[in-house]
Amino acid sequence: MDYRTLGSTGIKVSELCLGTWRFGKETNGVVETDRERAHELLTAAWERGINFIDTANVYGDPNGTSEEFIGDWLQDYAREDFVLASKAYFPFDETNPNGRGLSRKHIRAQIEGTLERLGTDYLDVYYIHRWDDETPIRETLRTLTELVRDGKINYLGASSMAAWKLTKALWQSDVEGLERFEVTQPRFNPTFRDEVADYLDVCADQDLAVCPYSPLESGFLTGKYDRDGSTPDGSRGDLLAWDNHFSEQQWRVLEAVQSVAGELDATPAQVTLRWLLARNRFTCIPIIGARTVDQLDDNTRVSDVSLSDYHVEQIDRAYHGE
Repeated sequence: MDYRTLGSTGIKVSELCLGTWRFGKETNGVVETDRERAHELLTAAWERGINFIDTANVYGDPNGTSEEFIGDWLQDYAREDFVLASKAYFPFDETNPNGRGLSRKHIRAQIEGTLERLGTDYLDVYYIHRWDDETPIRETLRTLTELVRDGKINYLGASSMAAWKLTKALWQSDVEGLERFEVTQPRFNPTFRDEVADYLDVCADQDLAVCPYSPLESGFLTGKYDRDGSTPDGSRGDLLAWDNHFSEQQWRVLEAVQSVAGELDATPAQVTLRWLLARNRFTCIPIIGARTVDQLDDNTRVSDVSLSDYHVEQIDRAYHGE
């Protein structure tokens, strides 16, 4: 596993981040990743060199289950060996009118719960999971800055939002001398680009690390779905009863990715992840959501794959319909 500096911070992370949003998650009565499987995946990821783990306070059923699974597993390891990231924004307590958003009250309550469940004194990265239109960004940033100064957070992160909102937050940090967002987490992959182009321009200009979620477009870019709409048993599409909802553009990109994979004796997932890692305008660390150790093995072998400019152009031309 190769390592890279996380944007303009001083920490080194594995070039892949392990996403844990499936840990403890129930879909149609089925637990996607139970405690035993979660611990198996965490151990396998660590043995393969992954030191970057991503979670959130609302991952799992009930909320907090993912963090609890990680915290239990982490007891047998050295905390300093890992870079841990979590998030806050979405409702944690549906019955509490202050149990959601990015107010000082909610953030302070959620960071304490997250730290307790993870069994740690601090987080390396704390994301705002979404933008809160009901709370001034100044209040949110001041609260997060206080938590950095208290030693409970090392760096701030921001997930999906409009580019102008990210710019506004960075400006607020600059003019008031507050901690700024150093890491971002948008949806981004070879089939999903134009919608986040402005956002990524801000990241490139401000030297923010980009940790894309859904880098394989919910498994689509592994090539496991067919045009006729059939889905493998137990796959995300099967659990959610997807009826082929992918666009012609996405199918073109997948076919290009598969063609490149054939030329390189690689898998479509490896080609897709390498395409993301090859972004040169910003540091890009994809968040992988492997459900099995075999999938994890396939993803981590991306270190053995190299794309030429020609290969990248093939994928890009397919996206633009050229």
